[in-house]
Amino acid sequence: MRLCFSEKQKRVLRWWNRGSPDAGKDAILCDGAVRSGKTLCLGLSFVLWSMTRFQRQQFALCGKTTESVRRNLLSSVLPVLEGLGFTWEEKLSRNWMKIRCGGVENTYFLFGGKDEGSAALIQGVTLAGVLLDEVALMPRSFVEQACARCSVTGAKFWFSCNPAGPGHWFYREWICKAQARNLLHLRFFMEDNPTLSQETRQRYERTFQGAFYRRFVLGEWTAAEGLVYDFFEESMVRSAPAEPADRWVISCDYGTVNPTSMGLWGKWGGVWYRVQEYYYDARAARRQQTDQEYAQRLRELAGGREIEAVVVDPSAASFLEVLRREGWHVRKADNEVLSGIRQTADALKQGKIVICPPCTDAIREFASYCWDLSAGDRDRVRKEFDHAMDEIRYFVATVVAPEEGEDLFFAGYVERHV
Repeated sequence: MRLCFSEKQKRVLRWWNRGSPDAGKDAILCDGAVRSGKTLCLGLSFVLWSMTRFQRQQFALCGKTTESVRRNLLSSVLPVLEGLGFTWEEKLSRNWMKIRCGGVENTYFLFGGKDEGSAALIQGVTLAGVLLDEVALMPRSFVEQACARCSVTGAKFWFSCNPAGPGHWFYREWICKAQARNLLHLRFFMEDNPTLSQETRQRYERTFQGAFYRRFVLGEWTAAEGLVYDFFEESMVRSAPAEPADRWVISCDYGTVNPTSMGLWGKWGGVWYRVQEYYYDARAARRQQTDQEYAQRLRELAGGREIEAVVVDPSAASFLEVLRREGWHVRKADNEVLSGIRQTADALKQGKIVICPPCTDAIREFASYCWDLSAGDRDRVRKEFDHAMDEIRYFVATVVAPEEGEDLFFAGYVERHV
């Protein structure tokens, strides 16, 4: 297998070698732009380091989930290792693998750091090193517990991530204190990935806007502020084609006291149009509706069309059950907020989804949906003017992104090829 690495990637591959000016560092962080080639070189360097310096020791490979470790890290690293003569044995049910080469064997545990309870998963294990992929997505308790387990002499910490806000705990505790923590910090740009064409770089530069552009293209740790969809304007609103649609789906954000929003989506060719909506604000109307009444409103919105699925807020358990009993094919929505927002922005900018003129409440919310500037170290949207926004996000994350695959960059949360 012939590989081509940039100078910055070569520095990551060599930083721990004796004679390297970086060899005395205790940790390395590769952050910066998406698709910049940091994951492959960091993962490959981690395995080469551990197999060169240790024998029969234990290491940890960490991501937001164990599935993301396999998808984002191992899927690109293992084929390269195979070409170098490495072999491995993996126990999927126990989330560990043994890697062997030239008589050397080490064990690698896979951990998911998705929430505060994840720290308990890594307690008790003794490690000679840890790699945390997309560390900015993990809770502080998990990251600190993982680092605390590295008690073997010569252990090092390996981090990768795309930037978040400047109030993020990892930025404050590691990047701002890089010298005190003896951390090698390398900022990556798309130009540092020699396999990425100029055309692809330009496409990703067009995909993002605002804070996401500064983070995922320029590699800056910057705050999200202002309108979430600051590029959206009424000139983007247009009518659906006149001929019959190929498919129909309804999406729903359910509320009892809060507003309920439903959108009717039709697909013409490769584009989904939100052709009609139902929006009910119980506070404004001074009357709450029952699950059965909302089910009737959904039926009226469908208008006798053949609806292949109803995508619903996963927390609306009672409403989901009513719809199932009435014979609807119900899908629980993917409710990852930030990735869903990115997917929706991408779908709008690429013309994969279109909002039609009758959807006046959705158009109104696009003009009012804002980031919460009081959220501290977390990216969070303000919980107002967000009901149609949530429902549209559910639809994109659950229906559009999986269909489009890599064309929508954030399909499957974070999708990367190096």
